[in-house]
Amino acid sequence: MGEAELIKHNNQLIIHAVIFIYGDAASDDIAKFVAADIAHFWNDARGKASIKKQIVDVRFNITGVWDPQLIPETIYENTDPRNNYFRIEEYASGNISFVDGINSNTGYFKLDNLLNKSTTAAHEFGHTIGLDHPKDLDIRGKGTPGIMYPRGTIVDNQYQYDPNAQPLAPGGTINPFTRKVLQNDIDNLRLHKLDFNAAGIAVVGGFSSMWHNKHLP
Repeated sequence: MGEAELIKHNNQLIIHAVIFIYGDAASDDIAKFVAADIAHFWNDARGKASIKKQIVDVRFNITGVWDPQLIPETIYENTDPRNNYFRIEEYASGNISFVDGINSNTGYFKLDNLLNKSTTAAHEFGHTIGLDHPKDLDIRGKGTPGIMYPRGTIVDNQYQYDPNAQPLAPGGTINPFTRKVLQNDIDNLRLHKLDFNAAGIAVVGGFSSMWHNKHLP
């Protein structure tokens, strides 16, 4: 979830989001890393959008905050669309990171999913601002996978875990490290449909406002 700010005189649309993290694997360094990771992938697209008949540069301003004192009521009562809340732990049920739906501001991340620019945080952030997985999960011949393709997608060999593996064989599906935010991902946000107020501010995504308890093996 985030807040979009239209700056007409600079031809910019800035999407602001704050990533609050909590949990036993959370730390100040992890908060900064997750925020920088999301900003890196989404800004690397150098996306553009047409807003009110004006072509604007789409930029993402992402801040990470570790809040070891976070309590459920803070999440339940939050009304700031910039604020997102994610629990981070070494263990997650199902061995996956997730957010609480398309257009949401809460979720649960498995620590090792986030490391080494894996694109997991950027992918999950895409869900929070309105993007679902594409329907066609066989994209051979279509080049670089967009950020919203899930694990298990069939891709050209160079984007697989093992470039020498047969499709769907062990190692023969998308390596998430190869995903990128593409202009098509920016287009799919449908930013021209946002409801901007007189100050040029609009909400991207929605409130899920869920607190997550720690998963146990």
